[in-house]
Amino acid sequence: MRGVSGKPSSSDQDGRQRDMTSRQAATRARGRRALRVLLGGLAGLLAAAAALGSAELVSAAVRPQASPVVAVGGAVIDRTPGSVKDYAVRHFGTNDKLFLQLGIVAVLALFAIALGVAALRFRRAAVAGVAVFGVVGVLAAVSRPDHRVGDVLPPLAGALVGAVALWLLSARLSPAVPAGPAGGVGPSNDQAAPASPTPGTGTGSETGTGLGSGPRTGGGVGTDAGSSPRPAFDRRGFVIAAAATAAASAGAGALGRTLNGHAGAAATASRHAIALPRPASPAAPVPRGAGFPVSGLSPFTTANDRFYRVDTALVVPKVDATTWRLRLHGRGVPRDVVYTYDDLLRRDLVERDITLTCVSNQVGGPYAGNARWIGVPLAELLREAGVVAPSQGGPADQLVARSVDGMTIGTPVETVLDGRDALLALGMNGEPLPFAHGFPVRVVVPGLYGYVSACKWLRELELTTFDAYDAYWVRRGWSRRAPIKTASRIDTPKPFATPKAGRVPVAGVAWAQHRGIDRVEVRVDDGPWHVATLAAEDTADTWRQWRWEWDATPGGHTLQVRATDRTGATQTEQRAGTVPDGATGWHSVVVTVA
Repeated sequence: MRGVSGKPSSSDQDGRQRDMTSRQAATRARGRRALRVLLGGLAGLLAAAAALGSAELVSAAVRPQASPVVAVGGAVIDRTPGSVKDYAVRHFGTNDKLFLQLGIVAVLALFAIALGVAALRFRRAAVAGVAVFGVVGVLAAVSRPDHRVGDVLPPLAGALVGAVALWLLSARLSPAVPAGPAGGVGPSNDQAAPASPTPGTGTGSETGTGLGSGPRTGGGVGTDAGSSPRPAFDRRGFVIAAAATAAASAGAGALGRTLNGHAGAAATASRHAIALPRPASPAAPVPRGAGFPVSGLSPFTTANDRFYRVDTALVVPKVDATTWRLRLHGRGVPRDVVYTYDDLLRRDLVERDITLTCVSNQVGGPYAGNARWIGVPLAELLREAGVVAPSQGGPADQLVARSVDGMTIGTPVETVLDGRDALLALGMNGEPLPFAHGFPVRVVVPGLYGYVSACKWLRELELTTFDAYDAYWVRRGWSRRAPIKTASRIDTPKPFATPKAGRVPVAGVAWAQHRGIDRVEVRVDDGPWHVATLAAEDTADTWRQWRWEWDATPGGHTLQVRATDRTGATQTEQRAGTVPDGATGWHSVVVTVA
């Protein structure tokens, strides 16, 4: 309504001011609600951190493998189909375990955020939801093949601490009781201003705006003398509680990791104290000419820290050699035999160069390596215990090796007893086995893929039959028997390299353990095959380097390689994946010659 002068009347101005004040109040209310939701999610994350930190600390009193993330990760690995595991190894390589644990933490974080937000309205239900973490952790712990009674303690402790943390943090985000009567002093500095103030008619001023900026004075614009301020959350209390929770969680987690790191101190000391004796049967010196001086070519002997590692252990077991025991028993063994580490050291040891290959190795893949192993002849140990080959009437055709982490690997007894250098390995490249490669004792059987032979962290050998027992990987779709297939790889030039035109060395390695490599051939752009020059052979159980000099012409080219073993069998061109018994096909490399 306008006055005589045409100017807006005071009632119009008051209406517009009330509308503006209402819009501002609504905007502030939405901001406060959004902030409260964000802080609820943060409360959930902090509660999860408290759960993990406390569980890590408790696991230090049990064992590192009892940590919930490790236990859940192990359970996930156990229940993952072989093809999915193969995909993980193919795409993530030896970082597959890291990606798995990061994935578990990410899922946990999302669940924790959801619980934190839910706790704003349903605190009891959300806190009860934390128990799900504990249940999952307990079930994962007891499902592991190597579980112990104490393994349930870390997830239980973590769930309890996480529930308490979520309860306390979410309580700080709950609406507080108003500090004064209607029309009196509103929320304190730790509380939000009223979410939806009722416009008043007075002309008083608003002494504070926004979240917790100060009290409103009654009678001013935005406060109705007859209304009660809407209570808000305890912001200062939440900040203090959140900071304390974060600090305590970080401290507990760091302390737990430190203590877990020292858990293997006795094992480390026992390894340092070992002096491997001179073998009764040393390996012959590597022949001159076993390696070509070509840049980019894999060395004949793979260094321990460069040797591939593919297994299911999220935490590398650290076993004290002074307390380690190996039990040998089963069909055809009249009486159980138990060996100590010193028992094995006192035996006549043999030393051999043997190339190992993982069945997860794709065509041209990196999961093959050659090392000098020292250990006890496995066949000798079995025969002393009374084991007879099945071809000679023995009752057992499978030797099941069990690891301290619960892994089981089945090896044909006939293969172990056929004269090849199957070993209980104690040393690798002149030193006691590294922890990551099976200290104190592992199995090495030349000619077989690792999943049917190379049991690390060995604790038990059982004689049984393939009909009576399926080992770990067999239950997941892999073959019971898996001799290594003849394979070859181009190491240089690398894929998508841009060598200069002219003479270019093409080189790599080929392997056919226990048969030996007889010939390697290379071709360019589906042209004729060219015989490569082979390096000197060490033994039939090791890989063999090869090289071919290529007169490269400008443009894009595809190089291919194939090998023929000493039985006369040549690699098949047919491409096949790693499941169920190893990949096949010719390795190829695409290059562009400048």
